Amino acid sequence: MGNRLTQIATRTGDAGTTGLGNNQRVSKNSLRVHAMGDVDELNSHLGLLLCEDLPADVRTLLVEIQHQLFNLGGELSVPGFELLKGEAVLALDEALEHYNAQLPRLQEFILPAGTRAASQAHICRTVARRAERQVVALGNEEALNDAPRQYLNRLSDLMFVLARVLNRMHGGDDVYWKSERMQRGDA
Repeated sequence: MGNRLTQIATRTGDAGTTGLGNNQRVSKNSLRVHAMGDVDELNSHLGLLLCEDLPADVRTLLVEIQHQLFNLGGELSVPGFELLKGEAVLALDEALEHYNAQLPRLQEFILPAGTRAASQAHICRTVARRAERQVVALGNEEALNDAPRQYLNRLSDLMFVLARVLNRMHGGDDVYWKSERMQRGDA
C-alpha cells in the first residue's frame, strides 16, 4: 500500500483526480472511487449507529464490521490486492443465522422505521446495497475478488435483520406496510 497520509489538504486532487493505494491517479468520478466512497459512507453510518444504546453483542459485531469495511475499502483502493478474507463473509452468515433465529417470520413488508437505532440500521442497509451495486459495476469493468461483493450483500441482509432486532430491544415491533392484502386480512 502507498504511504499513509501525514497531511489532509494535499491539493493533489484539485484537478479532479485522486491517488489510489498503489500511487496510480484516477478520476474522482471513476467506478472504483465511487465504490470506495460508498463503503466509506457506510462505515460512517455504522459509526453513527454505534452512538445509540445497543446490546453489547450487537455493538461488538458492528465494531468488527467497521474494521472489515476498512479492509474492504483498502482492497478497493489497491487494484489486485486482497485484504477482505472469506472468513469475514462467513462471520456475517453466522451473525445472520443467530439474529434471524430470534425473530418472528415476516407477514408483510416492513417500513424502514421504528426506533432511531433501527431506522439508522435501515440507512446502513440501503447504503450497503448502493455500495454493493457500485462494486458490481466495478467488477463488470475490472477484475475483483468475490469477497467485497459478497460481504456487502450479506451486510445489507444483516442490517435488515438487526433493524428488526433493534426495534424489539425495548418491547417494540416492526412497522408494517399497510398493504391491501393486510387490510383485507389475507395475511
